[in-house]
Amino acid sequence: MTTNPPHELLDLSDDLWEHDALPVLADYVRIPCLSPEFDRDWEEHGEIRRAAELLADWGRRRRIEGLSVEVVQLPGLTPVILADIPAVAGSARDGAPPQGQGQGQGQGQGEGGGGGQEQGRGDGRPTLLYGHLDKQPPLGAWREGLAPFDPVREGDHLYGRGTADDGYSVFAALGAIEILERAGYGHGRCTVIIEASEESGSPHLGAYLESLSDRMAEAGPGLVVCLDSGAMSYDCLWSTTSLRGLVAASLSVGVLREGIHSGSGGGVVPDSFRLLRGLIDRIEDSSTGEVLLGSSNVEIPAGRRAEAEALVRELGGGSMDRFPALPGLRLAGGADGVGPLLARTWRPALAVVGMDGIPAIADAGNVLRPFTAAKLSLRIPPSADSAAVADDLVRVLTADPPEGAAVEVTDVVAADGFDAPETAPWLAAATDAASTAYFGAPGRGMGEGGSIPFLSELQSSYPDAQFLVTGVLGPDSNAHGPNEMLHIPTAKRVTASVAFILANTP
Repeated sequence: MTTNPPHELLDLSDDLWEHDALPVLADYVRIPCLSPEFDRDWEEHGEIRRAAELLADWGRRRRIEGLSVEVVQLPGLTPVILADIPAVAGSARDGAPPQGQGQGQGQGQGEGGGGGQEQGRGDGRPTLLYGHLDKQPPLGAWREGLAPFDPVREGDHLYGRGTADDGYSVFAALGAIEILERAGYGHGRCTVIIEASEESGSPHLGAYLESLSDRMAEAGPGLVVCLDSGAMSYDCLWSTTSLRGLVAASLSVGVLREGIHSGSGGGVVPDSFRLLRGLIDRIEDSSTGEVLLGSSNVEIPAGRRAEAEALVRELGGGSMDRFPALPGLRLAGGADGVGPLLARTWRPALAVVGMDGIPAIADAGNVLRPFTAAKLSLRIPPSADSAAVADDLVRVLTADPPEGAAVEVTDVVAADGFDAPETAPWLAAATDAASTAYFGAPGRGMGEGGSIPFLSELQSSYPDAQFLVTGVLGPDSNAHGPNEMLHIPTAKRVTASVAFILANTP
């Protein structure tokens, strides 16, 4: 591959998405394959397995030399799609030397790709490409004409739950390899893993990563490509430089065995919501939103602060707060753009994301309720120790229960964040070249406020691996919310960009 990305890859990506990928992605949207946290009976319902088989079947039909695709399921765990692709050498094109004069030996025997039985490329360290297929629930009313499990295309947009987060990923990962081989270019060995518990914090992934280790070279992957992240705009290839970690827990405060009339008990029996509110005040200043747990606050690295300042200088502060805020709402972080950007990428933040024990207003009687429970979601800085934060959270909430109430903290989940290593010159050059060729502007990097537990696990296991963390979750994509949307041109460009980067991976 020359340093100039061929336009042919984008043409092939466009063809693949329009004729092969989008129809199957639409079928995937129709499957309510909710993550285990949102469907406790997921195994009995079988929707996750159905989605996995649909996507794996699409994968098996790819024109990729030596491709192997399987759905693997360990007892009691959600399945994963595993695809193995051996190193393939390319043909000489336009005067460029064939790819793949490395040490590995191409193993493919299939009919699809452009490699043949030439010397493979790569140093024995494969590239690992990651995505997930489980979904969030509908989460609110969708606008007229849209529904979470009914795919609707409107021009460049495909609406439906899971389109951008993260159903597109299997099509981008395997599609990138297919178009690369169809164009006659080589690549190193690749492994694709598509998991099905990411939206629940990836509790099932660890067992599969352990079983996957014997498929990797002894040193592990040389490059990890994660296709589950965001983009601040649709005009370049975005790389995620950091992700916050997550500590989640359910907090319950009980006061009665059963509800009683508020006229008889009010003023004597403490209200469970008031007690719960007081407990939450132990970990968050309700007037400012400041998280009070010391273990959840870290010093922001100078390099990440400089990165945020450079991004705001280039794009302007207004590009950082594209939220559907109501008129008059004051956003936190300051007005300079840098503060809000760092607040959502390197500061802890608490949200109450669900409640039990409280009836809808239409059903509310004058009853002193027996309990109130809340699901707490605490985003923590990329470098914070999630286990330490979780321990602090439980200790602070359960110490000295207010007024002798029954306080329980359950379903505690802790996931570390991710702070990317310094990007190798070859990856920086390939990313910029691909972004310029296929998006029209050089690539950009930014921190993200979400969590991808897979990355911290991989970084811990393979500290010298390079990471390309990218995705299609740009403006109005609305992952996790109503009206989730895939920006189709971006999916095509990301696929072509990944293909070019794979061709230039040492």
